[in-house]
Amino acid sequence: MPSSTQKKDFLWLQLRDLPYFRGVLRAVESRFYQDIELPRPVLDLGCGDGHFVTVTFDTPIDFGIDPWTGPVHQAIGRGGYRTVVQGAGDEIPVPDGSYASVMSNSVLEHIPDLDPVIREVARVLQPDGMFVFCVPNHNFLDNLSISSFFDRVGLKFLGNAYRSFFNRISRHHHCDSPEVWEERLAKAGFRIERWWHYFSPKSLHVLEWGHYFGLPSLIIHVFTRQWILVRQPWNLALAKAICQPAYDEADNQPKGSYTFYIARKVDD
Repeated sequence: MPSSTQKKDFLWLQLRDLPYFRGVLRAVESRFYQDIELPRPVLDLGCGDGHFVTVTFDTPIDFGIDPWTGPVHQAIGRGGYRTVVQGAGDEIPVPDGSYASVMSNSVLEHIPDLDPVIREVARVLQPDGMFVFCVPNHNFLDNLSISSFFDRVGLKFLGNAYRSFFNRISRHHHCDSPEVWEERLAKAGFRIERWWHYFSPKSLHVLEWGHYFGLPSLIIHVFTRQWILVRQPWNLALAKAICQPAYDEADNQPKGSYTFYIARKVDD
């Protein structure tokens, strides 16, 4: 499945619809998919409102599933999927071996009990099927700027409190290393083919501070269900300038805060 047939400015396409701290991360991830061949049919685990796939791919994904009613209705309306259903990741309502690829973009870190979900992904994949996903990693909390400041001035207890706070508002249950993921995936019958860290500490600072500077977008969203009211380049020029260095940095960052995985189901 070719991901895109033309050069796109994914940063602009994400920023015009999302708060900039989310938009820049999603833009980097959209770019990754342009070099990945996802064999059809494709299942998107945790499809959310469907915004990501409509920006990232030129043709609809075969199947999307998400547990939340509102986002599922939005995903249906966006037209980025041939089929969208509401459901949980540990009970996907399809027969064994239905899909050649499963993707899951920044979803798995939010699921408390991951093992049943990973086993279910293995069940719905065909032999030798691909499992492509991205998650925050073990560097995420250490790369936060405010907690690092507290550490440097000898207030490590405040640094730890801030890390706990930021992890909570990010709704993270897992920020794991590749070694942890390798073990977790192997138990379900997967082999990791490739992984890379991305989003440097400096880029994470853009995301971190964006949570606070993005509060006006949250207020707008509460009243209008839109994150951005004026989707024009002049209105988003400052946000784009702030985010451009993070979008332009090299994909492979040794101390990156997130990890992208390409795994393969091992034949029985």
